[in-house]
Amino acid sequence: MPHTLFISDLHLSAELPRATELFLGFVQHAAPEADALYILGDLFEYWAGDDDLDEPLHQTVTGALQKLARGGTRVYLMHGNRDLLMDKALEQACEASLLPDPALVDLYGKPVLLTHGDLLCTDDHAYQAYRKQVHDPEFQQQFLAQPLAQRKAFIMQLRMRSQDEKQNKSNEIMDVNQQAVADMLRAHHYPQMIHGHTHRPGHHLHQVDGHTCERWVLGDWYDSGNALRCDAQGCRVLKL
Repeated sequence: MPHTLFISDLHLSAELPRATELFLGFVQHAAPEADALYILGDLFEYWAGDDDLDEPLHQTVTGALQKLARGGTRVYLMHGNRDLLMDKALEQACEASLLPDPALVDLYGKPVLLTHGDLLCTDDHAYQAYRKQVHDPEFQQQFLAQPLAQRKAFIMQLRMRSQDEKQNKSNEIMDVNQQAVADMLRAHHYPQMIHGHTHRPGHHLHQVDGHTCERWVLGDWYDSGNALRCDAQGCRVLKL
């Protein structure tokens, strides 16, 4: 049966070879059967810029996605909070299409809203302020003008600081805000929603203005791979 696959939050890096191994197996064995593969952010643990494409892990990942695309499976990428600097060179290397966040797509006749998910975590005010800063085009231009090694060192510092800050944040603050979810569903005329970011895989039903809207949350790949498989009959979780 024709179907589409959704994944997010793989956080691929040289330090976590198991996740890369799972991803490459998934791209080789499961994804070629799909009409399309959507990667909804944080494919990489971090992305310092498209001038880092020659790094061995990046070549391996982009090569696998390129092979998948050339085999007939459409590949779509969305920026996450870790890899928001993905740009045209990476898009071309993967033979993929970069999506805006959020993106409304037609999935077998049903409107589906795709987002990484961090836009929905509005209770984390410090993170939202940071997000606004790093998504500013002028900030990104100035950052990318720095040498690659300097950018990587800065990102490492941010990662360490982020880990420390998470220790002092409640789980509720780092999860989606229900009003933010309702507002986004309303703004896009009550579609189904699929997102990642929170690392809390699940299936939720939301009542918004008399409409019942499904929300699927994708899981991360730290312990095992997982994907959401959707067809004309609905969606189900695949454990890899």
